[in-house]
Amino acid sequence: MTFSIQDQPTGRRTFIIQSVCATAALAAGSAAQAQALLAETDAQATALGYKADATKVDKAKQPKYAAGQICGNCALFQGKPSDAAGGCPLFAGKQVATKGWCSAWAKKG
Repeated sequence: MTFSIQDQPTGRRTFIIQSVCATAALAAGSAAQAQALLAETDAQATALGYKADATKVDKAKQPKYAAGQICGNCALFQGKPSDAAGGCPLFAGKQVATKGWCSAWAKKG
């Protein structure tokens, strides 16, 4: 089997393009997995009274809370209401539980 000089650049180009695409796909997958679920003990979560389960909000400590308010129907929630969790700009790099709540809850308009 013989290769001409013309065959090598094409093979090299294809390899480089495939390598770049594979690296980009791995990086995108890693970024999606990097967002951990927000812990109630996180400093920002504690400051905003975050609870992963809105039914467990202490109404004496959080008078702003009203039944039916959950992260899934908050204006800040960046996921779908059907998702188990989604992003929130208040907790960068972390996901909040869709059924959670914090004192920054805002009605979707």
